[in-house]
Amino acid sequence: MRSYYVVVKWSITAHVAIPNGAAGHYLLGLIYRYTDREKVAIHHFNQALSIDPLFWSAYEELCVLGSAEEAASVFGEAAAHTVQKQHVLFSQTFVTSSEDVNQVSCRSLDDRSPGQLKNANNSNVKDATGNYQGTGGPSVASNQSLNCASSSFSFYNTPSPMASQMSGMAPPPVCRNIQQNPASASSENFPRSVVNTTLQAPRRKFVDEGKLRKISGRLFSDSVPRRSTRLAGEVGGGSNSTATASTGNGTNHSTKHLGSSRLSSGGLRSVTVRKPQASIGESFDEGIRHEAFDDPRRSSRASISTSSFCDTSSAEQDGGTMGMNQNACDDTRVHRGAVDIMSLWTLLGEGYRLSSMYKCKDALEFYQKLPLKHYNTGWVLSQVGRANFGLMDYFEADRAFSLARRQCPYSLDGMDVYSSVLYLLKEDMKLSYLAKELLSTDRLAPQTWCAMGNCYSLQKDHDTALKNFQRAVQLNTRFAYAHTLCGHEHVALEDFDSGIRSFQNALLVDSRHHNAWYGLGMVYLRQEKFEFAEHHFRVASQINPRSSVIMSYLGTALHYLKRNEEALLMMEKAILADKKNPLPLYQKAIVLFSMDKYDAALEVLEELKEYAPRECSIYSLMGKIYKRKNVYDKAMLHFGLALDLKPSAADVATIKAAIEKLHVPDDLDDFL
Repeated sequence: MRSYYVVVKWSITAHVAIPNGAAGHYLLGLIYRYTDREKVAIHHFNQALSIDPLFWSAYEELCVLGSAEEAASVFGEAAAHTVQKQHVLFSQTFVTSSEDVNQVSCRSLDDRSPGQLKNANNSNVKDATGNYQGTGGPSVASNQSLNCASSSFSFYNTPSPMASQMSGMAPPPVCRNIQQNPASASSENFPRSVVNTTLQAPRRKFVDEGKLRKISGRLFSDSVPRRSTRLAGEVGGGSNSTATASTGNGTNHSTKHLGSSRLSSGGLRSVTVRKPQASIGESFDEGIRHEAFDDPRRSSRASISTSSFCDTSSAEQDGGTMGMNQNACDDTRVHRGAVDIMSLWTLLGEGYRLSSMYKCKDALEFYQKLPLKHYNTGWVLSQVGRANFGLMDYFEADRAFSLARRQCPYSLDGMDVYSSVLYLLKEDMKLSYLAKELLSTDRLAPQTWCAMGNCYSLQKDHDTALKNFQRAVQLNTRFAYAHTLCGHEHVALEDFDSGIRSFQNALLVDSRHHNAWYGLGMVYLRQEKFEFAEHHFRVASQINPRSSVIMSYLGTALHYLKRNEEALLMMEKAILADKKNPLPLYQKAIVLFSMDKYDAALEVLEELKEYAPRECSIYSLMGKIYKRKNVYDKAMLHFGLALDLKPSAADVATIKAAIEKLHVPDDLDDFL
């Protein structure tokens, strides 16, 4: 009933929109996985990948669950198109957000009071007669409306490359828009305020300023008098101009006398000190007296303006065409980049998927296809070490993990497996150094305490090793490998019940953790519960079908169940899976010995001596076979060789008992 309720509830909520897109689906997948609802978890992980093909963590979870599709189908051409679309949407969103930010900043500038504007422009605003030439005075700034493109607040925007080149030049003349300044109180201050107003006038760039100055110079070069002539004439008529230009309150009413009044002021002399600003003063004067120009000059000026506008429009069209070509190039570059990323992730993903399925040889082939700059990274090298560990090639695993440590000395990824590799190689010095380095790196990482536990376990201090493994479980209760190592230590202390509980806790965390299934099989094998042992070994073999060790012990369980033919077939599979592993050969010899196939067993043992020449159990079994064949001298020879190899105390007692009963028939031996 509960399962039906879960299925119905999931079918109802499957069509509900999940917030946060791929991240939301990923989090839901984790929740469903941690609550043992793997099918729903797989669905959400797949949804996260379909929304965002670059969501690597979702693909990792699918690999751990054993439900990941081939990387070529997940990170294929469709994924590249999805990434490209996401890039375009992100670019558009970024541009829109940037425009919104600019609008908000412009609005904030518009809302500023005149006093704040005065303080902001205090360093830039100077009188025209001073050492610096600003863009306007406080009286002008209070009467003007600001926009976000104003030169007074250019520091709020990205500086233009033309700013440094045009900083010493005034804007082009806009003569028809000149307004009188009513704020002037006397004729003495009047010319300076007018000049400041003209310089502060808003600028509209339709054509290039340099071109406009050249055009105005060519148009008005004949009609403009020389500077010395104008100044001489103005000195003579200065008094009359001043009297005519002012009325009772000092307000100007004549546009004709405005030019002479300005030219007689000291402010104009300061403007005309530099050549560019002298031309601006001249064009300014010419713009005031535009009624004196004849029609041909007006028509020529209009034609030049029209041609300039046509040039500008053609330039804009060319710029639009170039922009379209640039967008096309950008799209091509983005697509090529997405395809390159997907091809890289195909190799990484397929290698990780095959490694999770314990197809370690195939995984290594994909990792070796990577470019060197990607292969020689900490993550890839640690995955190579894991694959070699699965193949029981501990020397290559040690080399790969050492390189990974050299590339990323502070990474803890795979260090628990590396400590197990050093444990199996009996490298006590390297294991102690690794544990110390990890302890100095992170005392709160479970990998650190797994390495510490393996170090003590190698020294046969199983109690201290168990405490370290339990500390790793305390730090991360979902660290399955720490539960498994606790189980092995309980078995070493012959606490089988606690060992079973530890292995079961590991399976609650990860049902595909084959080491826990293998550990349970070993416990039941030692307890002589052969049916249970066979079941757990078989499940472990289904998870990891290429492990020769699991297949060997499965064959041993079948042998104890008197299913010798099946046991021999399983031993043959184990030998083919790993020809360097001596365990299946030894187990095969035992099965052949129990089936009274002595010659076949001796052949297997002779072959086995080449792989393990110092293994005492091989010579002990050969002595038993020669005793059965009544070849007592060879039996005594092999028993003596077994004793010379310094076996354990239990094996020493067994071998000595066999020597004492060497001439006793087997029937009486069993009776005794």
